Amino acid sequence: MCRSGWPAWHRVGSHSPGRPHWTVTGRRPRLDYAGIVLFAGTLVSLLLFLMSPSIRDTWLLDLTAFAATGFTLRELRCADPFLDLRVFGGNVPLLATYVRTLVTYTVSYSFIYGFTQWMEDGRGLSASTAGLLLIPCFAVGIIVSTLTGRSPRIRGKLVVGAISQVVACALMLLLNASSPLWIPVLISVVCGLPQGLNSLANQNAVYFQADPERMGPSAGLLRTFAYLGAMVSSAATGAFFRHGADTAGLHGLAVFLIVVAGLLLVVVLGDRSLRRLSA
Repeated sequence: MCRSGWPAWHRVGSHSPGRPHWTVTGRRPRLDYAGIVLFAGTLVSLLLFLMSPSIRDTWLLDLTAFAATGFTLRELRCADPFLDLRVFGGNVPLLATYVRTLVTYTVSYSFIYGFTQWMEDGRGLSASTAGLLLIPCFAVGIIVSTLTGRSPRIRGKLVVGAISQVVACALMLLLNASSPLWIPVLISVVCGLPQGLNSLANQNAVYFQADPERMGPSAGLLRTFAYLGAMVSSAATGAFFRHGADTAGLHGLAVFLIVVAGLLLVVVLGDRSLRRLSA
C-alpha cells in the first residue's frame, strides 16, 4: 500500500507531471533497449536486402536471422519485453490472422503506390489525375466498412475481400499505355472492397483470438505485420519497376500480387476457426 491508502498498482496510467508510472507489482517498468535495437536491426537488414536482392548481399539475410534469433531469445526471457512474443504460444488462429494481415497489406500497398506510379509513368497521367483515380477505392472502402463493420461474419468478409483482391490484380493485366480510363476506375472500385473488409475483419478476429491478458501486445503485433506487408510491397514494386513503372513491370507486379492474393484466399478457406468466430 502507498501512503495515500491506495495499492501501488492504482498509480498505473497516471499522467501527473513528474509522477512515475508503476506496474502491478509496484516497480517501475524498464525500457527494453536491447529488444528495441535487435528488432530494429532485424527489420532494417531485411529491408535493405529486399530493396535490391542479390546473391552478393545474402549476408544481410544472415544478419537478419542473427538479429531475429537474438530478439526472440531476448523477448522470451525479458520481464518487460518490447514485443511480448508469448502471444504466439500455441495460438495457431492468431498466427493465421497475422499472416492474413501481412499478405493483405502487401497487395493493398502495392496498389496504392505501385499502381499509382504506373498511371503516371506508364499511362501518362498527371499526378493529380492519378490521385483522383484512387478516390473510388477509398470511397468504396469507407462505405463497405460502414455497412459491414458490425457484422459478426468475419469469415464471409475475408472471403469476399480475398476474392476481390484476386480480381483486381487480374484486371491489371488488361492495362496498357492506351487503356481507357474506365479500366483503372473499375480496378480502383474493386480494390475498395478489400480495403473496407479485410482490415476490420482481421482486427475483429484478433479481439476474439488473443489472450485477454495480452490483448495490447497482440493488437500491436497486428500493426507490425501490416508494416511488414508494406515492406514486402515496397521491395516487390522496386523489383518489378527496376527500369521504370512501365506496362511490362506492372504486369509482372500483377502476377506476383495474384499469387499473394491467392495465398490469402487459401489461408482464409483453410482456417476452420473462422467458422466458429462467424457463428
